[in-house]
Amino acid sequence: MTPKKIKKTIIAVSVLMMCLFAFSTAFAEVTIPKVGINITNASSPKDVSATIQVLLLISILTLAPAILMLMTSFTRIIIVLSFLRQALGSQQIPPNQILIGLALFMTFFIMRPVGQEIYDKAWKPYTDSKITLETAMNTGIKPLRQFMFKQTREKDLALFVFLSKTPRPKNQDGVPTTVLIPSFIISELKTAFTVGFLIYIPFLIIDMVVASVLMSMGMMMLPPVMISLPFKLLLFILVDGWHLIARALIVSF
Repeated sequence: MTPKKIKKTIIAVSVLMMCLFAFSTAFAEVTIPKVGINITNASSPKDVSATIQVLLLISILTLAPAILMLMTSFTRIIIVLSFLRQALGSQQIPPNQILIGLALFMTFFIMRPVGQEIYDKAWKPYTDSKITLETAMNTGIKPLRQFMFKQTREKDLALFVFLSKTPRPKNQDGVPTTVLIPSFIISELKTAFTVGFLIYIPFLIIDMVVASVLMSMGMMMLPPVMISLPFKLLLFILVDGWHLIARALIVSF
């Protein structure tokens, strides 16, 4: 190694050492906050109540995705949109993120009156210390139960009442929520599949016509999907499909 290269190496090492020293000095001056959770004995009934409320809140947050998907209009909307994409044959267009986002915002739009009623009758009085937590929970579940009852078929409700071996309820108030929720879910699945079947019919007819024309022309090696896709997209655009689908879904609730 020549003296010139040795000199350059010494300079580079010196600069690197200075940078490391400056970084270590700056890091030593930075104070890192300490985060901890202290668990102590409750000294009053109020402390016990606060602890129970925190545990209930954590439990509700854990179940929040399931509540959003299965106890609202989300199930029907996302299944219908998935059927629509399959009927169009457009592979991953629109992407899953777009369909889920659209389903979420449509769910928020549909469930807004229910959420507003829960806030006015349960959450706000509870935060104002006008009612207890138990009263707030019993009051808050009523608007959601009314929504689910409107979309639940009597046949599905009777099935789960029979399977749960509970006495036949005289009215809606006598139906346990644990019976209402699965009844609502399978009713929503049935409705969503019915709507999906109706959406499939016009696109299926286009596929059949295109396949028949290609076969009669002897072009059996050409995939019918390549020819039918533009026609299905054209039909969907001409009838303003997204407007019709959104309107039909919202009105169905």
